[in-house]
Amino acid sequence: MLVPVLLFILGLILLIKGGDWFVDGSVDLAHRLKVPELIIGATVVSIGTTLPEVLVSATGALEGHGGIAYGNAIGSVICNTALISALTFAIRPCKVDGASFRVPVIFFFAAAAIYAGTAYISGEFTRWIGIVLLVIFAVYIGYTIWNEKKKGLIGGDAETEDTEEKERPLWLSLLMLAGGAACIAVGAKLLVDNGTKIAAALGVPESVIALTFVALGTSLPELVTAITALAKGHSALSLGNIAGANLFNLVLVSGIATAIRPFSIYDLGSKTISNIPISLIVDIPVMLFVMAFMTLPALKKGKLTRIQGIILLCVYAAFCVFQFVY
Repeated sequence: MLVPVLLFILGLILLIKGGDWFVDGSVDLAHRLKVPELIIGATVVSIGTTLPEVLVSATGALEGHGGIAYGNAIGSVICNTALISALTFAIRPCKVDGASFRVPVIFFFAAAAIYAGTAYISGEFTRWIGIVLLVIFAVYIGYTIWNEKKKGLIGGDAETEDTEEKERPLWLSLLMLAGGAACIAVGAKLLVDNGTKIAAALGVPESVIALTFVALGTSLPELVTAITALAKGHSALSLGNIAGANLFNLVLVSGIATAIRPFSIYDLGSKTISNIPISLIVDIPVMLFVMAFMTLPALKKGKLTRIQGIILLCVYAAFCVFQFVY
């Protein structure tokens, strides 16, 4: 048991450091191309910080661990929203740019409607569902870039905070990208392999480990990015990253895993309540609730408050306790 735990922790460390290097390298390159901060947050940084989830879920799917692929996507959305983002604005309430925040939120709930509809109506996540989710991802990226080009932000004089003075050499940015991607790949492999061993040793379903420990581990890059961005006053970068990362967890992470290996919720071996998989009663409703509780008031009032953060943190704590106690 000790060796799997140590390797699991090593996998987490590689994911965190790899995500950090990958994001830094990506942002350097984006600044060289004069891409504005909002676009960096909603696309480049979001993709970079979501890579751990992508690799973990894809690896889980390839190795036949559907519970990890399924639970990691839902658990990461819950973790990003009710722990990571909640922690940042519980400490430091911030304003929200409704215009920039609205698009990823709309795309998220559109994807969530397809995801939840599939789960509740048939419970079968076919390859076609995975392809539909990936198409939504492509449309979102295309729309975001088109919209900013329309505003004249891409390729123009974007705000880059004097990046020229602090800009890394191109070779170093590319090395950080490659090294970060390699660390993420190795870390994901260690996380999946040893997460399943820990789940077996504890006698709990793989999906529970994925919803809690794996989701938290793969979401740590978002936590680092969010706290760093808010500490430096870049709320657009932080919120754009979190909203984009949540969308990507549904459409990119789930889309790739489902396209690789379709699965049925009823075959994952997860816990049930009255013969109904617990994910349909608890996990998906909690995911939808925390996103709605964070985004809808923020879009209406233009700010995220401390009380919202505290409530979401309480929801996350209760969710984790329930997963292991029930």
